[in-house]
Amino acid sequence: MPKAIRDVLRPDLVEDKSSSVDVGKGGVNVDAGKGKPGGGTNVGVGKGGVSVNTGHKGKPVYVGVTPGPDPFVYKYAATEDQLHADPSVALFFIEKDMRPGTKMNLHFIKNTKEATFLPQSEHPIIFSSEKLPEILKHFSVKPESVEAQIIKNTIKECEAPATKGEEKYCATSLESMIDFSISKLGKRVQAISTEVVKDTQKQKYTIAAGVKKMAGDESVVCHKQNYPYAVFYCHKTQTTRAYMVPLVGADGTRAKAVAVCHTDTSEWNPKHLAFQVLKVKPGTLPICHFLPEDHIVWVPK
Repeated sequence: MPKAIRDVLRPDLVEDKSSSVDVGKGGVNVDAGKGKPGGGTNVGVGKGGVSVNTGHKGKPVYVGVTPGPDPFVYKYAATEDQLHADPSVALFFIEKDMRPGTKMNLHFIKNTKEATFLPQSEHPIIFSSEKLPEILKHFSVKPESVEAQIIKNTIKECEAPATKGEEKYCATSLESMIDFSISKLGKRVQAISTEVVKDTQKQKYTIAAGVKKMAGDESVVCHKQNYPYAVFYCHKTQTTRAYMVPLVGADGTRAKAVAVCHTDTSEWNPKHLAFQVLKVKPGTLPICHFLPEDHIVWVPK
């Protein structure tokens, strides 16, 4: 099971037989079709990932980037803070550079705010900007605080229209994340995420042999957001390729990183961080990025 999924499942769900998420020895089973005879989603966890077969029916942390607009939401221009961040850290790169022997300065930062999913039956208030006062009250957050603004921004981003060619959804449960993914990719999907053996500082990583392209040219990428409980901004385009990339750090640290490559960037903001860092124009070259450890990619199996 990808660590990114393990980390957002509440420990008490392991023994909670009444929950729609059943976590037991051998994996995770999700019944997303509760109450629908013959329906539902079963998730079996095996070696190498999560396999899904359907029935009939804290601040966000990024790889080496300073706080600002989510660099994985491509309608935003880069901020001054992002432009003046450490230029030696490779957040975005060109697909042709993803080959054994390529060296990149990377810093895989762990999110210290380990928000977990709430069971669907325990969601306190509807995830909606119209319910913002109630949400803030429920979590004892002062309306004028920085925390309130972060919560407001997360909800606002989730409610904003998708960009051209993008299908988006904010998942507030594992069930809803899986349902969205299989609705876009088909009945057999698997989840992958970046995993680093140990915490490290920024260092030079070398791409090792064994780069693996995942099946198909479609994927659902889910970015963990900053919220009192786990919320993932999931989006799907038909112009992405996902890879598992083995990396070896200068200190010997090994990582299996998920890289997502975008083959059509013509609809991105021309001043997006990727174009400014790579000195390329929208729609010219496939642009890739590694994903932080708490993000999840769903691909066809």
